[in-house]
Amino acid sequence: MAKKPRIVIIGAGMAGLTAANKLYTTPSSKDLFELCVVEAGTRIGGRINTSEFGGDRIEMGATWIHGIGGSPIYKISQEINSLESHQPWECMDGFSSQRTTVAEGGFEVNPSIVEPVSSLFDSLMDYAQGKLSEESTSCEKAEFCKLTCKAFKICSSSNGDSSGKLSVGSFLRQGLNSYWDFLKEQDELKGYGTWSRKLLEEAIFAMNENTQRTYTSAGDLMTLDFTAESEYQMFPDEEITIAKGYMSIIEHLASVLPPGFIQLGRKVTNIEWKPAAEIENGYGNGASGTGRSVKLHFSDGSTVLADHVIVTVSLGVLKAGINHDSGMFSPPLPSFKTEAISRLGYGVVNKLFVQLSPSTSHDTPKGDSLSKFPFLHLAFHRPDSEFRNKKIPWWMRRTAALCPIYKKSSVLLSWFAGEEALELESLSDEDIINGVSTTISSFLSQPQKKVESNSHELWNGNVNHHVESSKGSEVKFTKVLKSKWGNDPLFLGSYSYVAVGSSGDDLDTMAEPLPKIGPNFESSAIPPLQILFAGEATHRTHYSTTHGAYFSGLREANRLLQHYHSVGA
Repeated sequence: MAKKPRIVIIGAGMAGLTAANKLYTTPSSKDLFELCVVEAGTRIGGRINTSEFGGDRIEMGATWIHGIGGSPIYKISQEINSLESHQPWECMDGFSSQRTTVAEGGFEVNPSIVEPVSSLFDSLMDYAQGKLSEESTSCEKAEFCKLTCKAFKICSSSNGDSSGKLSVGSFLRQGLNSYWDFLKEQDELKGYGTWSRKLLEEAIFAMNENTQRTYTSAGDLMTLDFTAESEYQMFPDEEITIAKGYMSIIEHLASVLPPGFIQLGRKVTNIEWKPAAEIENGYGNGASGTGRSVKLHFSDGSTVLADHVIVTVSLGVLKAGINHDSGMFSPPLPSFKTEAISRLGYGVVNKLFVQLSPSTSHDTPKGDSLSKFPFLHLAFHRPDSEFRNKKIPWWMRRTAALCPIYKKSSVLLSWFAGEEALELESLSDEDIINGVSTTISSFLSQPQKKVESNSHELWNGNVNHHVESSKGSEVKFTKVLKSKWGNDPLFLGSYSYVAVGSSGDDLDTMAEPLPKIGPNFESSAIPPLQILFAGEATHRTHYSTTHGAYFSGLREANRLLQHYHSVGA
């Protein structure tokens, strides 16, 4: 009796469980395949990990449904009733419009200064992402639109870096410089201490850049490719979080799979496969002569033979795996695959949650001070500025905000990317609390010089009560919680981006199965689809997202289903 083809899925994250769900629930699949999922970790979910902090439901990894119009994640959330919860959850009231921008030193910045610079940044990003043309802008102020469009033309004609490639970072900075060129005559800034108008505008622009760094995972926007940015697609309509947590989606996908189907703590150390070249040279079909083409080696010394393996590990793990010392693949992956893996970008984004102490302010009713902590956006001096507060640690200087996770929450959230995100992982809770407290002290303390009369009052209506005031009151944090994606050996980072020097073609290459069958071989002589690849870094237009991972899992499951349908036809 002929053996049924065996499919092993490596990784129990969104891509792996979507593929498993699709293959298992397809009619007659139990008669077609042997199927299992192996996961190196002790839990399912991958870069999705819902947790709790301060009594609130939070996300340590994937957080947002990026547009509810057409999103499969949103559709599943609706079907399983995950969009409502009695327990408070992260960002349950969406993006707050009640933002307070404060410049280092305690100067609340008037919206008349913040909004034009932030609008410029948003328009530049819309243009980079193909949402805005030079002829049509979405700005309300016609004069501002003209300036922005001129900036677009200048930036677009840039030669980019030495290779001729333009980065998003260089495009943005050229846009800012063009904006300044066309606004040479500006009123002198008063009431902001050592801040000049230009320095303050640059700090606000940098604040927006830091937010963009966390969106893309590019630690430096100078490494983010400009041309590929317009290929990235988002779903329309609002972005929301999932009330019952992102893990509810994962658990739903896994719920149809029988006990024992997902094997936890099974770390694959080597994938042995048979390239077309070996088969042409007489190596025959199947690993070790068993009739199956792929042999998986595990960290406990055990092995499993398979006909097909769907690899859903992160791009970070693949980057580590193509090193000669790693030996993740035997023989090594072909050059077209390793070059794409090497060129694509993969960054680190971490989240920091801190909980405010109820005793933070002792001249208000209990808990009232917590409800009034502002949605604080941070405009820092440049790292080399003589006016910077030298007590603020370097890793805090490129975070854009520190905000309650919803109105009246005692839990505050800040996002970190790049080197700062990695540094955060190495710090003790005490170091983090001290660093955040020092930063808040600089931003919510009484400025040395009174700000403009139309400036808004800060927390509690009295700046003196924010931090270490003359009355002795201060902001106190009781505990912290942080993600550690960069140093986790199962992920080695957060999500992918198209780096300068790579392109959308590399994302397509990531999705190509192996072996790559050329025209000189008879397909019957080559075991097909030995290694398939899924995960967010294999989707050309939805990389870096959970729905991109979902789509990729469906893609590879359908690839195998179509193969066996055609074989059986």
